Amino acid sequence: MDFLEKIGDTISAKGKEAADKAKELAEVANLKSQIATCEEIMKRNYMEIGKIYFEQYGSMPEAPFEKQCRAIENAKKGVEDLRAKIDEIKGV
Repeated sequence: MDFLEKIGDTISAKGKEAADKAKELAEVANLKSQIATCEEIMKRNYMEIGKIYFEQYGSMPEAPFEKQCRAIENAKKGVEDLRAKIDEIKGV
């Protein structure tokens, strides 16, 4: 019986280790998910700050923002030109 008890104890110990590891992995996954949510909130707010800045100061940006504001203006012009080409192709 001693042999069977040792096997049972070993199986119980390994089962507990596996359960503990699974719990740890689940906790880490949950925390990583919360981190991703926080980072997404930060990203959206950074973009919103940039949008507000551009709307208010895009026509006369401060030196550190000139390049980005000019790139946005160029991209907006590009979108307008491409939409005009689409309308032309459609015959609108």
